[in-house]
Amino acid sequence: MSPTISVIMSVYNDSKYLEKSIESILNQTYNDFEFIICNDCSSDDSLSIIEKYAMLDKRIVIINNQDNLGLATSLNKCLDIAKGEFIARMDSDDISLPNRFKEELDFLKTHSEIAVVGCKCNVIDDLGEKRKEFLIHEGEVTLLDAIKKTQIIHPTVMMRKSALLKVSGYTVDEKTQRAEDYDLWCKLLEKGYKIFNIDRILFLYREGISGIKKRKYRYRIQEYQLKKYWMKKKKVPIITYLYAIKPLFVGCIPTVLMNMYKRIN
Repeated sequence: MSPTISVIMSVYNDSKYLEKSIESILNQTYNDFEFIICNDCSSDDSLSIIEKYAMLDKRIVIINNQDNLGLATSLNKCLDIAKGEFIARMDSDDISLPNRFKEELDFLKTHSEIAVVGCKCNVIDDLGEKRKEFLIHEGEVTLLDAIKKTQIIHPTVMMRKSALLKVSGYTVDEKTQRAEDYDLWCKLLEKGYKIFNIDRILFLYREGISGIKKRKYRYRIQEYQLKKYWMKKKKVPIITYLYAIKPLFVGCIPTVLMNMYKRIN
């Protein structure tokens, strides 16, 4: 019998946090799931950690990329073999609280009109210390909301697989290298699917200094290009283009100032 939920996660050199991330999934109160983990050609000991847990829990399915293919391609490979009716995302440096799957699944089962549900988070730093509570957008997300900026935290979501298949999963393109989630939400909403954020803390989202260092300026240019594409396609008001330009300005802020901002917010 197929599992109800397929959890999909791509891993690239995240051995520092990987064990806690995997354990947070295996310790969910709702346990009818498979856990598909794609090792995207990590050079650290991420694969050995994944293999260790796979020996202990048969719900874990491993995909091992021989080359580094990127997040969108790796997640699509997970989707290709997923057997569940629902798809839950997870990132290799975050933590799902024990009741996350139960609450998100209950919501989707009682709200048949919703295709994607996300949740509120506690933001933690590199040391796992709580910094703040975080919910980008409470309630239903409209297409205009999504075009302005990413309105749902990608690793928190549970989605109907049927909806993902209708939009051909994640777009693999240079512009979506660091914005595959933004593009996915726009595609789903354009097709008439609904997205909703619940105001419940079910997730610990890691946002540390190491994450800031990963945000290369070329990714900000790609994000700008992607947003401009969607804004032009849907003919949004001119003032909305300010949301596309914002990442370019933020990328000009010196790292030391961004680090100070992260520490006080």
